[in-house]
Amino acid sequence: MTFILPLILSFILLLTLCFASCALIATLQEDEVEALKDIGRTLGKKDWDFSVDPCSRRNYWISPTQYRDITCNCSFLNNTVCHVVSVVLKAQNLSGTLPPDLVRLPFLQEIDLTLNYLNGTIPKQWATLNLVNISVYGNRLSGPIPKEIGNIATLKSLVLEFNQFSGNLPPELGSLSQLERLLLSSNNFTGVLPATFAKLTALKQFRIGDSQFSGAIPNFIQNWINLDFLVIQGSGLSGPIPSGISLLKTLSYLTITDLNGSDSPFPHLENMSNLSTLELRSCNIIGPVPEYLGKLTNLKVIDFSNNKLSGQIPMSFDGLKNLYLLFLSGNHLSGSLPEWIDKPDFVDLSYNNFTITNFEQLTCQQGTVNLFASSLKGNSLGNISCLENYRCPKTWYSLNINCGGKSTTIDGNKTYEDDSSEMGPARYHQSGTHWAVITSGHFFGSGLPDYYLWHNTTKLSVEKDVQLYMDARVAPNYLTYYAFCLGNGNYTVNLHFAEIMFSDDNTFSSIGRRVFDIYIQRNLAVKDFDIVKSAGGVGKAVIITFTASVTSNALEIRLYWAGKGTTTIPFGSVYGPLISAISIDSDFTPPLENNSSIPVGSVAAIVASGAIVIILIIGIMWWKGCLRLKRLGAREKKDLASQTGLFTLRKIKAATNNFDESFKIGEGGFGPVYKGVLSDGTDVAIKQLSSKSTQGSREFINEIGMISTLQHHNLVKLYGFCMEDDQLLLIYEYMENNSLAHALFAKKEDLENRQLGLDWKTRKRICVGIAKGLAYLHGESKLKIIHRDIKATNVLLDKDLNPKISDFGLARLNEEDKTHVNTRIAGTYGYMAPEYAMHGYLTDKADVYSFGIVVLEIVSGTNNANHHPQEECFSLLDWVHLLKEKDNLMELVDRRLGEDFKKEEATMLINVALLCASFSPSLRPSMSSVVSMLEGRTHVQEVVSESTEVLDDKKYKVMQQYYQQRGENSISEVQSQSIPTDESRAFMYDTDSSAGNQEIRKTI
Repeated sequence: MTFILPLILSFILLLTLCFASCALIATLQEDEVEALKDIGRTLGKKDWDFSVDPCSRRNYWISPTQYRDITCNCSFLNNTVCHVVSVVLKAQNLSGTLPPDLVRLPFLQEIDLTLNYLNGTIPKQWATLNLVNISVYGNRLSGPIPKEIGNIATLKSLVLEFNQFSGNLPPELGSLSQLERLLLSSNNFTGVLPATFAKLTALKQFRIGDSQFSGAIPNFIQNWINLDFLVIQGSGLSGPIPSGISLLKTLSYLTITDLNGSDSPFPHLENMSNLSTLELRSCNIIGPVPEYLGKLTNLKVIDFSNNKLSGQIPMSFDGLKNLYLLFLSGNHLSGSLPEWIDKPDFVDLSYNNFTITNFEQLTCQQGTVNLFASSLKGNSLGNISCLENYRCPKTWYSLNINCGGKSTTIDGNKTYEDDSSEMGPARYHQSGTHWAVITSGHFFGSGLPDYYLWHNTTKLSVEKDVQLYMDARVAPNYLTYYAFCLGNGNYTVNLHFAEIMFSDDNTFSSIGRRVFDIYIQRNLAVKDFDIVKSAGGVGKAVIITFTASVTSNALEIRLYWAGKGTTTIPFGSVYGPLISAISIDSDFTPPLENNSSIPVGSVAAIVASGAIVIILIIGIMWWKGCLRLKRLGAREKKDLASQTGLFTLRKIKAATNNFDESFKIGEGGFGPVYKGVLSDGTDVAIKQLSSKSTQGSREFINEIGMISTLQHHNLVKLYGFCMEDDQLLLIYEYMENNSLAHALFAKKEDLENRQLGLDWKTRKRICVGIAKGLAYLHGESKLKIIHRDIKATNVLLDKDLNPKISDFGLARLNEEDKTHVNTRIAGTYGYMAPEYAMHGYLTDKADVYSFGIVVLEIVSGTNNANHHPQEECFSLLDWVHLLKEKDNLMELVDRRLGEDFKKEEATMLINVALLCASFSPSLRPSMSSVVSMLEGRTHVQEVVSESTEVLDDKKYKVMQQYYQQRGENSISEVQSQSIPTDESRAFMYDTDSSAGNQEIRKTI
């Protein structure tokens, strides 16, 4: 027993010591545990395990990315009490909001919620904490920065990048005397940088970009003498770069790009001996490149692209032994190339004025040096010196490229060429026989290799031609496609885009924004183009169409990143232009390869001489008393054939089964219209001049003289004509879906003319197509044409419901010095511009007016020319003006659409139509401006009401009742919609048959 008692006492002592030790283990205070539960619920954090102590570092208290979710300080009360000092929840796709309850963690110093899916605003309550770091980088947060954040005297880092914050920066942030890092890029901030920021003298890193700031870069940045990292790109700020920047001697990374404002000389940087990266791109800098830069021997990257620098490349650059990227593209640099120019890893000298005599340097790519368009001898479109020895094997009139992908064939007959070659930071590559691709720039800050191709990583929502969107060509700064050996004339350029690097889900990978500019023929075509916004989502295709004029056998497409959008979502270095495919097609009929056709450049001369020949011939025939066209000699017929194709009457009779009544598809002012099938299987529409025609030979001549010179995808194509055996015949391409009037206005009781349903997207596309056709007529074709009879019956729809303007019998050349018609007024009531109808004052603005009326018809589904009760004479335009005054424009929208339309687009279309239909021609925009408005490239001007009439409620109710009744009638007809058959085309090519469309042919 004596030896057992000491053992028992020892065991009891051991247990006592054990319990004492366990009692000393530090734990998180219960009130902070409860706070974390509420914080987790607000953030959407669902996997915290509160069965263990949050400070234990067990279970789910360490994040999947190995960051500690919660960091505690357990040194309180002799190491028995813990307090949360850091909440770090990175890349967890949390979808809640920022929790105000973080203030219940009184010892909290760090809030890091980087890369999630959080929304809402920053709680001003956070200002009561002694925070050192706030980072909410890469979320969906919005609203202004609370001014109370300026009260956090302990704050050293504030990172708010890649969100949707807005408003002015609060001046109170200037009180953050310990702030070392302020990163604000890719938000919607506005206003100037507050003057109080001059007090942020502890700053080491400052970055702003992709915002809407105003004013100049402030001089007070010279106070930030501890700055190591300064980035200002695509910020909205203006130059010049302040001279005081020379005081920032500790800078190692300086990037300033895309400044607004006027030209300015190169900034003083001679004191910045620590500089390793120097980017001053698109800053409107003029003058020579300073020699002293060669003394900044730590420089690794120099990018002075897209300025107006002149003179020679400094010889002192030979001393920059660490330099591996030298970008000087897009300047006015001259002189000979230095011998050391190929020493850096990558050099871009494109688009300059160098004197190049070395035979090796006459190529577009010499080793790692891009020399495209770099020589004074030739750097303009169609005159590139490094291509001067290239002999075109033939002339092309189309080009299709599968950007970033392998060669692929669409629809069995359209081949998109391979563009899968690896590129580089300064690379020219001639991929095909008549085109090249050029990439420029380096992806900074990712730690990943540069990439210039990308394969789809998201779920595509593409119904057609999906293979074009599986791969894409990308570039950091510039991406250029240069096509040469093209025939001169107008081309339709289709650029295919689909965003395939972001995700389409509720994660941070989906919140990236890619924004870049599009240049066509070195002119800015689209500013701040956003693929996702234009396509309506990630993985969706969008095709942007342009008309380009090729005058020197070359066409250039350039995509340029102007510092906008996010840059590190879903991972580092995701920005810059991306494109899926390019399709280029001529708007004119290419000459035959044996050169038997008339050259495109002779179009204007052909029109003039051909019209004279036709007039003489028909004049002689009428003098003889008949149209015995069979007597025409071979020379006359040859002259006519040069104008367009000459068909024999035998061929036309064979195509129409000898003008069988079953082939007849319409009756217009010109005469009957037949469908025909040529021997090669081509469907055509054939107009036959009637002996009772009110139009006759004058319109016949006009049709041939005008439309044969016009080639555009939104104009009906004239195949040719026939003048034989007293017959006058015009042969057109066949439009499967009849006229726009048929689609909009045909009645239920007209069983042979049932309505063709047009959804909202199609209606908008039709508006854009008509506008592009008119823009071509007014300013983009060789001849400037005024159509004079734009209306729904003169707009035909092809099998894909694309619009094509037809009936050029009344068209006139636009002679700008002759604005008053002295022959006759012609057109259709309801569509004629007031100044033309009343005074004969004719300009292209008459077509603009008619277009405005047609747009209102498309939106409303109502015929402007319908008869109204005699006691209440009003028009569709009157009704729209009254609706605008009532702030009720949506009442105009065709009721057959139900809710299947976009209100903002409807408002835009109506406002554009009202602008076009302004009473005063000086208030009407040009058709090219209209196209820009419809495609969202230009802001729609405010419509000024021209009504001088007091709004009469009685009249308003009468008009409302009238149009509502028409809308209800239309709805009752929707059930009978169908594609019209060949036998049901009474509207087709018809200029007179629509009720109320009374044509005027009046001599003054």
